[in-house]
Amino acid sequence: MQFRDLKKQYELLKDDIDKAIADVCESSQFINGAKVKELEKTLADYVGVKHCITCANGTDAITLAMKAWNIGAGDAVFVPDFTFFSSGECPACEGAAVIYVDVDENTFNIDPQKLDEAINRVLSSGKYRPRAVVAVDLFGLPADFPKIRKICDEYNLLLLEDGAQGFGGSINDKKACSFGDISTTSFFPAKPFGCYGDGGAVFTDNDEWANIIRSICVHGKDTSNPDDPNAKYNNIRLGMNSRLDTLQAGILLAKFDAFKNKELDAVNKVASRYNEKLKGTIFKLPEVPDEFYSSWAQYTIQLPESINRKELQTFLKSSGIPAMIYYIKPMHLQGAFKGTVSEKSECPVTVRLCNTVLSLPMHPYLNDDEIDIVCTELNNYSAK
Repeated sequence: MQFRDLKKQYELLKDDIDKAIADVCESSQFINGAKVKELEKTLADYVGVKHCITCANGTDAITLAMKAWNIGAGDAVFVPDFTFFSSGECPACEGAAVIYVDVDENTFNIDPQKLDEAINRVLSSGKYRPRAVVAVDLFGLPADFPKIRKICDEYNLLLLEDGAQGFGGSINDKKACSFGDISTTSFFPAKPFGCYGDGGAVFTDNDEWANIIRSICVHGKDTSNPDDPNAKYNNIRLGMNSRLDTLQAGILLAKFDAFKNKELDAVNKVASRYNEKLKGTIFKLPEVPDEFYSSWAQYTIQLPESINRKELQTFLKSSGIPAMIYYIKPMHLQGAFKGTVSEKSECPVTVRLCNTVLSLPMHPYLNDDEIDIVCTELNNYSAK
């Protein structure tokens, strides 16, 4: 059994993917080829924003947003404590003070009430200027953007949606990666919509920020006249080298129809079967609030503290069932933040989650028999 079965996906989409790769090879447009622009338009239309700028990976996407906003020393950026490292790493690398905020134990996403409290603590201290919130769509579920947006508007904060795991999700039919002033995503292979290497994208309706980000992506080149062949040698700001390869764009385009028309429905059916089979057990199941739709990057349960998680993982592995832990350590306790203001965060929910979460196999091609095996083995172990 695969945790995320990319091989099965390739077998089903092989003809389209192989053709896309061959087309790029025949064109020899390996950097900034026509398929990159086609992908950007396709994804912008799908998400419902004016601009999609592709880049090398999801981490770069967050960094590009921070640079476009001139986030730096003296600024406070609020980030959920329960997330992947890059959500806080990127603003920290720009010199900002990262203030970690606890999460909602039911959704795993940033807790709006705790966010409001953290902002007020920073304002009261007078040491940093609150500038931005990074709200993560963890495990495929969009954060509570209706509440988060009100808080950002009240305190005049910029809102970045880190949709690395959330692409394809929605709230009231409004798509993930459209909720932030700038939103970002990742095309890492294991993400809901992934390529065959690294890749990422930035989404925004703001023309000025989009132009700045396009410039920063290519060493700060002048983007005011895209038809000027000498523009790439006219560098008007310090930038970075962060581009999506044309091969990856072709692969993503080949996958896109299956993703939006089949895979999203399929993973939600997988989640529903998990819910049905595990309902009423000792495990706390993930929750999707009304009007929210998840793209299910992970299906993550919470174990009772009486269960030895490592022992359970070993038990499942002996039956051919892979299970993963996302995440094993709170952000504020990472060694990179030792001795900084970030370390002083108090996030008891995150600490508890890091000790009790377990992610089960989840992908669009997981069949009912496989799901039933996972649930049966979980229940067999808990019965002990």
